[in-house]
Amino acid sequence: MKTINVSQKFSKFSDHWSPHQIAVVGDMQVLLAKIKGDFVWHKHEEEDELFLIQKGTLEMHFRNKVEILKEGEIIVVPKGVEHCPKTQNGEEVHVLLFEKLSTKHTGNMITEKTKTSYPKI
Repeated sequence: MKTINVSQKFSKFSDHWSPHQIAVVGDMQVLLAKIKGDFVWHKHEEEDELFLIQKGTLEMHFRNKVEILKEGEIIVVPKGVEHCPKTQNGEEVHVLLFEKLSTKHTGNMITEKTKTSYPKI
């Protein structure tokens, strides 16, 4: 057991839309991601996802509404709900994600942004 400095971990990478694993809790993982611009519409059939905004403002688009998340706020996207994270005005947003180890990056949608594994930092 040792402490994890989240800010220090964010300083270890610069790529966007590429989560990095910082911890495993049972069958769940804690990921950090830097995001910028638009992601892809996707859903996770069997897993919920928790997003915690560490820096910046995130737009979480759903088919019927948009939720705006600011630093320190969280949102849980329930399994089976289609969503598309986006940032505003070219801003880089830092996000902590909490999800099951089995969660696929873009669900069943495969795009050029899809990652099949996450670096451990």
